[in-house]
Amino acid sequence: MAYASSLLRDPARTYREIDLAGRTAAADGPALVQLLYEELTQALRVAAWAADRKQFATRSERITRATAILFALEANLDFEKGGDVSRALARFYGGCRRQVIEASIGTDGAPFSAVAAELEEIASAWRQARAA
Repeated sequence: MAYASSLLRDPARTYREIDLAGRTAAADGPALVQLLYEELTQALRVAAWAADRKQFATRSERITRATAILFALEANLDFEKGGDVSRALARFYGGCRRQVIEASIGTDGAPFSAVAAELEEIASAWRQARAA
């Protein structure tokens, strides 16, 4: 019963979770990485929006999600096959994570937007590579 009532409290969130579960179930490795980038940049943009509007609970939730995704991206790097690219991405993800954590101490949304913009460049490259 508690499960059903939690679904009714926030129908938009429930829809997003179901949508995400459906997209991940059918995705291969590269599609999952692309999906993680999409979710990550969205989380950071919402964190920026929430910070600017003093909606601290939303900001905190989105920061937690973004940090978890950055950890997941870094943890799944294959350093044997990826070599220098994997090492560069690990440094990049670590730097993004530090920027997000440092920004979480303040109330300005701009740092979250800046990290989202940096990540969007890589997300765009993933989309182009998958389309080719």
